[in-house]
Amino acid sequence: MLSSKLVRMIESHAEKITVDAVQRMRKDPELPHLKNLPDSELRSWARHILQHLGDWLAVSDDQQIASCYEGVGKMRFDEAVPLAESVRSFQGLKDLIVTYVGNQSIRQTTLEIYAEGELEHLLSRFFDRVIYHVVRGYERARRYDQAAAG
Repeated sequence: MLSSKLVRMIESHAEKITVDAVQRMRKDPELPHLKNLPDSELRSWARHILQHLGDWLAVSDDQQIASCYEGVGKMRFDEAVPLAESVRSFQGLKDLIVTYVGNQSIRQTTLEIYAEGELEHLLSRFFDRVIYHVVRGYERARRYDQAAAG
């Protein structure tokens, strides 16, 4: 994987990207419910992805992603965070990672451009899988809640 150097760079700068992610969420008018969550929870969420990004990108067994991120979906339901905000937060983090990598490149060889494209493809595939499982967890929690109430 040509993008492994970029993944290591992201992991080693996880704290800076995490701070940027929390600031971005706090400023985003489309995330009014997430803004109410404590900084520590938002930092933990972003850091969990960023510090282990290489491991996450290498996961071929969808069950690992499902067990983690369906739990995140349930947690967001329990916190009364709308599903759209949950999805947007993941999209925003992915965008922040791609932008960060693009901003770090001073000199671009053909190989570096290819590695960035490869990374963006891997990130898109990973975040698509994550979002799917967040939605599943959220919907499962909502159905359980409705069944319990009704």
